[in-house]
Amino acid sequence: MGASIAVIDYGMGNIWSVLSALRYLGCSPTVSGDPKEIAGADVLLLPGVGSFRKAMATLQQKSLDKAILDAVQNRGSKILGICLGMQLMGSRGSEDGNTIGLGLIPNPVDRFTAQEAGSSKIPHIGFDVVRSSADSSLFRGIPEAADFYFVHSYRMLADGLSGKKATCKCGVDFLAAYEQDNIFATQFHPEKSQSNGLMLLKNFLAQ
Repeated sequence: MGASIAVIDYGMGNIWSVLSALRYLGCSPTVSGDPKEIAGADVLLLPGVGSFRKAMATLQQKSLDKAILDAVQNRGSKILGICLGMQLMGSRGSEDGNTIGLGLIPNPVDRFTAQEAGSSKIPHIGFDVVRSSADSSLFRGIPEAADFYFVHSYRMLADGLSGKKATCKCGVDFLAAYEQDNIFATQFHPEKSQSNGLMLLKNFLAQ
């Protein structure tokens, strides 16, 4: 029996593009905003676009935050956070005031400062080079410097994080992808990153 895959629907995600990519890879994911279904799934995908504060409030209102943590921390389900989904996995976000995140990745999420960005444009939009390590399971079969699609104004830095990290440069090096045990995350959109993105999603599902 195959693993159950749930794309978490909390009203702020790129649900259909993620679904299309997963189906292209031969998966049969469900879309769910039901805490019981999410807590019981083997594989979770947490997409997202928009405000950190609003997204966390919605997850809490629907008890999805507890369901995600139960699945990942207690049942050992694996999770992939995408874009805002990755940011929500951080310790906190400063958009519209400080908001506590899910805490699956212990670093905070803040807006690129003018000093960090330098001559780079914010929002950071478009394909950009992600540099990964040779021992990364997410980037297996993908060049160590490969293009992925970004659209974001807030970032997480890689400082002090254990686990495997990939970075991208937008004035400053920021965390583009993360993996540790059953926790995976990408600031970029693999579902919009053509063949590199599909390979990364395939690698995630194979873990």
